[in-house]
Amino acid sequence: MPDLSQERSLNVPNAITFARLLLSFVVFGLIATEKHWLWAAGLFVFAVLTDVLDGYIARRYDLITVLGRILDPFVDKFITAGVFVFLLPVAHSGVTPLMVMIVLGREMLVTSLRGVIEQQGQDFSASVSGKLKMFLQCVAATFCLLVLDRNVANLAPAADINMVRDGLLWLMVLVTVWSGWVYVRRAMVLLRSK
Repeated sequence: MPDLSQERSLNVPNAITFARLLLSFVVFGLIATEKHWLWAAGLFVFAVLTDVLDGYIARRYDLITVLGRILDPFVDKFITAGVFVFLLPVAHSGVTPLMVMIVLGREMLVTSLRGVIEQQGQDFSASVSGKLKMFLQCVAATFCLLVLDRNVANLAPAADINMVRDGLLWLMVLVTVWSGWVYVRRAMVLLRSK
C-alpha cells in the first residue's frame, strides 16, 4: 500500500500530473478562441506525453502514491474528454453530441466501478482495452485540432480530410464502447467472486 504521508505524495510524478492538469486549461482556452489550432494540438500532444513520463518515473523510482493513483487517471480523462467538449460547438470539428456523451458516460461508469471494486480491496487497474481507448481518443482529438487549421486543411481535399477525421472519431467511439463493456464484464466477475 502506498505511503499516504504528505512528503511522499509531493513527488515529481505527481507534480508533472498537476502541471498537466493546469496545461489542460491552456489547451481549452486555445480551442475556445477558435484561432490557435496548431498551438492547441501541440500542447495537447505534449500534455499527453507527460502522462507517459510521470508513469515511467513513478514506476522506475517506486514513487507510486494513492494521490497519484487518483490524480493521474482523472487528469487523463479530464483533458481528453475536455477537448471533445470544447470542440463540440466548433463548426467543422466533426465532434457530435452523441460522441461526447459516449466518451463521458464510459468514463463515469468505469470510474464508478473502479471505486466500488477497489474499495473492496481488489485490483481494477487499467487494461489493454483502456489504454487502446485512450490512445485512439488522443489521436482523434489531435487530428480534429490539426485539420481545423486552414494551412493543414489545405494539404488535401476537404472531402478526404473529413472522411479520415470522421473515421477516426467513430473508431474512437466504437473502441470506447467496447472498452467500457470489457470493464463492466471484469467488474461483474470480480463482484461475483467477492
